[in-house]
Amino acid sequence: RLPAEGTGCSRQLAAVAMRMKPPRQLWSLAIGLGLIGWGCSALRHGLLQSNAYDLGLFDQWVWLISQGLPPISSMEHVHVLADHGAWLLYGAGVLYRMVPSVQWLLGGQALALSLTAIPLWALAQQAGLRPRNCWLACGLWWLQPVVFNTLLFDVHPETWVMPAFGFALWAERDNRPRLWLLLLMLMLGARDGLVLVIGGMALDLALRRRWRWSAAALGLAAGWLLLLSRWLYPLLRNGDGPKAAGRMFGHLLGSPLNVIQQLDWGGGLIYLLLLALPCSLLWRRRSMPVLLIGLPLVLVNLLSASPSYRTLIHHYSLPLAVLAVVAAIDGGLQDAAGRRGPAWALIWASACWLALAKPWFFSGPYLQRLAQLDQARAAITRIQPDDAVLTTSFLVPQLSQRSTIAFPKRSSNHSLDSGPWTALLLNPEDPGWGSKRSVQRDLLNQARDRNWSCQRWSSGLTLCQPPAAEPPSPRGNAPGDSGRSGATP
Repeated sequence: RLPAEGTGCSRQLAAVAMRMKPPRQLWSLAIGLGLIGWGCSALRHGLLQSNAYDLGLFDQWVWLISQGLPPISSMEHVHVLADHGAWLLYGAGVLYRMVPSVQWLLGGQALALSLTAIPLWALAQQAGLRPRNCWLACGLWWLQPVVFNTLLFDVHPETWVMPAFGFALWAERDNRPRLWLLLLMLMLGARDGLVLVIGGMALDLALRRRWRWSAAALGLAAGWLLLLSRWLYPLLRNGDGPKAAGRMFGHLLGSPLNVIQQLDWGGGLIYLLLLALPCSLLWRRRSMPVLLIGLPLVLVNLLSASPSYRTLIHHYSLPLAVLAVVAAIDGGLQDAAGRRGPAWALIWASACWLALAKPWFFSGPYLQRLAQLDQARAAITRIQPDDAVLTTSFLVPQLSQRSTIAFPKRSSNHSLDSGPWTALLLNPEDPGWGSKRSVQRDLLNQARDRNWSCQRWSSGLTLCQPPAAEPPSPRGNAPGDSGRSGATP
């Protein structure tokens, strides 16, 4: 049942900390690995490998929040809460108010992913595992390929709540309902898609006949989803509902035969195999209940029209990695009666990490824009903070702390009149994600035809800016002569 506890959340948290007692070495190692991960993601960003989606998008939203401006993306024209209901980004805005830097997002993500080992240690200790096997559970998490790959794939707020997810599993098993509900609500503040994980928890609890707990999880997930889809999203999107539903599942609206033909059967099977590979050798029959929690999320990933949901590169499978390690804790790690534990499991996980994680990108793909670094920095210094910038997707995160910024998409209006642009920073030789050479060449030609001042570097990077406004006449400014065309106030 779901009992009411008389203590407050602060006392519960203190009791939790006293009961778990993770060793200092674990905290030190987790923080150290988090700092290394932060260094990797910051290096990737410094090498111009981050993108408009999603680092530039979140950086602009959080910067707008910190400035007290309406947090509406100039790339998507969407309010921050109308994207995924991620109200946790308002907390990041407080940090940006102190120091406006994208490193808050990169560092926060890296540390949150690494510190997820703390609740996994607690779960292993709760299950009665020996200290060596508790350490092994943490190692299995750190060696999940999807964890490292997510760390490098820009920034996504749900990474911040993976420790909360682990602690929620611990709190449910320790019969701490208030703490459990608090952690579930925190998870929902990172991304609306986490209702699938909470729905899976409700399913698992129902099968274990914990009816009140199941009803609480299901009610919370369904209530939040209804609140977003029936009220918040329509309010902030002029009546439109969730933007991802049609894009992800529009292909499932035909006949059953057509739906079966549309599904990515081969990709789905490979996805499931790769997802299970690092920990599946430690799964046992008693691991099935916790794996069941991931069923709704797995089904959505398999049915989605986008193949990015079925990879270990993106963040969509990150909660499944938490469940995979907890399933190993409930399974094979409990069978290890010896002092050394199943060291082979760590060796196998290391082999999977080397095969499926992407650290080798730093030796090749991430070095492709080295020649542009100095030139990009020189161009960025010539752009004013109030300029409305149209640039390539990989330069958006370098310039996203402003009111107006975008990149020229293949399908967008290829005209300078499509926005209030006062600076073009494009590279037709390297158009970046979502754009193409012809689009960027056309925009640069339009700028030259309008007598914009353009400077081109050897890599093909080109900066174009309109001519400076003429000084006002003694009679005052004529209409339309107030400064740069379309400059953001």
